[in-house]
Amino acid sequence: MSSMRLSWLAVPVLNTLFQFFVKHGAEQLGDATGAGWLWQALASHWILAAIAVEIACFFIWMNVLSELDLSRAFPLSGISYVLIIATGWLVFGEPVVGLQVIGSGLILTGVWLIAGASREATSGDDWHEKRGSLRPHSGEDR
Repeated sequence: MSSMRLSWLAVPVLNTLFQFFVKHGAEQLGDATGAGWLWQALASHWILAAIAVEIACFFIWMNVLSELDLSRAFPLSGISYVLIIATGWLVFGEPVVGLQVIGSGLILTGVWLIAGASREATSGDDWHEKRGSLRPHSGEDR
């Protein structure tokens, strides 16, 4: 598996890990309020881990965006929703209802369809070459 594909997978996995850490941190904070809440949050290992994961995810996401079109990269983040529902159920014992399962299936189907459409658009003859580009031409092209 190429390093770019590992980067693609890292984004939803890190987003899920971020939510996992934030959930643990929120449970640890309990009823703290005001400035005490902020100091407790900054002292929480869970919250600090969440911040570190989010920073790592940011840099990986920048790398993914430098290599892919936004319309191909962004749907990958939708996988996070499915992973978070599964994590809530597996780790925290949260209930999963039928509509969540259906929604998760629709999200995964949508990501699959968008990925397929992206592959179709990049294979074969370039649509823009056949019909003209939708992007403005620079002076050098005229």
